[in-house]
Amino acid sequence: MTESTTVTAALSVEGVTHAFGSKKALDDVSLEAPAGAFTALVGQNGAGKTTLFSLITRLYNNRSGSIRVLGYDVRRTPAKALSQLGVVFQARTLDLELTVQQNLLYHAALHGIGRGEAKRRAEAALTRVNLAERAKDKVRALSGGQMRRVEIARALLHGPSLLLLDEPTTGLDIGSRRTLLEEVRRLIQQDGIGVLWATHLTDEIAAADRVVVLHQGKVMARGTPQELCARAKTEDVGAAFMSIVGETPEPRKASA
Repeated sequence: MTESTTVTAALSVEGVTHAFGSKKALDDVSLEAPAGAFTALVGQNGAGKTTLFSLITRLYNNRSGSIRVLGYDVRRTPAKALSQLGVVFQARTLDLELTVQQNLLYHAALHGIGRGEAKRRAEAALTRVNLAERAKDKVRALSGGQMRRVEIARALLHGPSLLLLDEPTTGLDIGSRRTLLEEVRRLIQQDGIGVLWATHLTDEIAAADRVVVLHQGKVMARGTPQELCARAKTEDVGAAFMSIVGETPEPRKASA
């Protein structure tokens, strides 16, 4: 990988290994999420997706390899790297007793955004995810899919160039999953933001997406869905994924 590619990528991960005691969670992981593109990080539960996200966001310290966000190394220049990053974790982190707007304003304050500017950004972010009319409602009154969209709006408040979403459709019904995917892809088209979308559901992958297959802490394949299917000699990306990781497909719940 050339230096220019590293600098211009929304996210560049090179040679990252991480272990918990004697258990290796990630093994020499390298991947790239370009700006203005949807990159699907696909792996079964326990593949290492959440560990990788924790390293990117500095919840864990990467002691090997490098992680760069818009060219900024998360270990050497963490403030600059994290300022380019918006995150939606798998576990929901909204305060259910506050209103939608209050949740966003609190997050803006943590980023040092003044109240007047925060209100303007909150309104704009909620409009982008089609929830402006729910600004004064308590989060508790929202559906699961709407809460996820609020989390995306919150992640966009400081104008990041890269959006990380860790299993964001967990617990959502089919319609909410579809809506959330449409919203995120629309953000990519409108703003040129880079997206790394972690999932274990291959039906969330579109033909134009970039795909990285993570299995037992290792990157097993990367490319377009068509390239993965060609490699596995299948016509279905789900079958290609299972062939690449060498496992038999398990029954899948549509709402997972």
